[in-house]
Amino acid sequence: MKRISHWIGGQVVAGTSGKRGPVFNPATGEQTGDVDLASAAEVDAAVETAAGAFREWRAASLSQRTTILFAFRELLDRHRDDLAAIITSEHGKVLSDAKGEVARGIENVEFACGVPHLLKGGFSEQPSRGVDVYSIRQPLGVVAGITPFNFPAMVPMWMFANAIACGNTFILKPSEKDPSPSLFFAELWRQAGLPDGVFSVVQGAREAVDRLLDHPEVAALSFVGSTPVARHIYETGTRNGKRVQALGGAKNHMVVLPDADIEAAADAAVSAGYGSAGERCMAISTVVAVGDVGERLVEAIAARIPAVKVGAGNDPTSEMGPLVTREHRDKVATYLEDQSLGGARLVVDGRGNTPEGDGFFLGPSLVDGVTPGSKVYDDEIFGPVLSVVRVDTYDEAIRLVNDNQYGNGVAIFTRDGGAARKFQFEVQVGMVGVNVPIPVPVAYYSFGGWKASLFGDTHMYGPDGIHFYTRTKVVTSRWPEPGPGRVDLAFPSNNT
Repeated sequence: MKRISHWIGGQVVAGTSGKRGPVFNPATGEQTGDVDLASAAEVDAAVETAAGAFREWRAASLSQRTTILFAFRELLDRHRDDLAAIITSEHGKVLSDAKGEVARGIENVEFACGVPHLLKGGFSEQPSRGVDVYSIRQPLGVVAGITPFNFPAMVPMWMFANAIACGNTFILKPSEKDPSPSLFFAELWRQAGLPDGVFSVVQGAREAVDRLLDHPEVAALSFVGSTPVARHIYETGTRNGKRVQALGGAKNHMVVLPDADIEAAADAAVSAGYGSAGERCMAISTVVAVGDVGERLVEAIAARIPAVKVGAGNDPTSEMGPLVTREHRDKVATYLEDQSLGGARLVVDGRGNTPEGDGFFLGPSLVDGVTPGSKVYDDEIFGPVLSVVRVDTYDEAIRLVNDNQYGNGVAIFTRDGGAARKFQFEVQVGMVGVNVPIPVPVAYYSFGGWKASLFGDTHMYGPDGIHFYTRTKVVTSRWPEPGPGRVDLAFPSNNT
């Protein structure tokens, strides 16, 4: 059985706490490994190493940093299929989803390669006689990322690419459900020439997280996960004087107006609702059918579901893989029971569309006539359950979305440009798609929601990422003018 350990000081370090957690292949239900779970003392050792490495890395030239970043990017590109296979083996998502995750992560590394431009400050000459004022951006020190199971490669790259490029040292605490990509990253960083201690991995669970939150040498934390945990991370970290960005849960809506292309909207709902088994913070979980579009839309979605091939992620014919654990699969299935539906109609029951064996499978499910107040609407399910809410007007649709506690992503499907513009102006959500079901921003923008989907005021990666991992220093300077006894600034009369 594979043992998955920590990475500290440029090498694999076996855990000493005596605690381990199981790692499974979700497609078979078999345990494939044990992951070490760090104690507070092990976290302290990683932070101490990172703090020591910071002194040298902070002084490294921008040219040195970018050389290493470009080398890391090339190694990622060369090994993207290997990384995708590791993701599929522990998370369960199909290879095409895993490869897409890796590709979007690499985009963030490419963005960070431009750090010499991104770290430029400002300069004002002569705001007062003989005085210049300029600003510079400097790194924070030791920073940490606490990342979720659903994107074990992409989300860490959201964080560590910018953090390391800006001159910080970075400690990754990945999910204990699929921890192997973290060590794959560590080895590629080593091959790229990153100095030992600049990138560390601490495997673990709550004890490791709480120590990172408490440790005085950790200057900042980035987190992606559920809203209750995001709130805990934010409140505890900021109380301890740390800079924190904590992205929480989501309940993403897709509003379909009567003039929309129904075939395109149905295709989008199926791909965005059931892709990666619905285990995406940007997955569409609620379709809002406006006016008379509801019947046609539900029929079109239901007609597509039988064609979704559910199977092992490494099977090239599979379009949707298993859920990450047996416990999570069983929890998601409870939302298909009468007490969760609140009177809604179960159009397609995914419990009957699963491959044989012990894998953690649940087929795509469709629920129509869902109403706010029911568990299937209110909860973040994080699985392949797509709900349809019917409303009469656009105003009801916008009110439904804005009244929801989450504000991560939303989409509208329409042929009316005026309606789309009105929607993007009025909707209270951080990321908006117009005829795009999953509006994840490209790497040179930033990712983040509103309301209970974000704690803190800084979004992830892109320009906000550079801002988060640096602090601004303003310098005001005055130099005496040349005079007697000072250096002669006259231009020399010869070439010596």
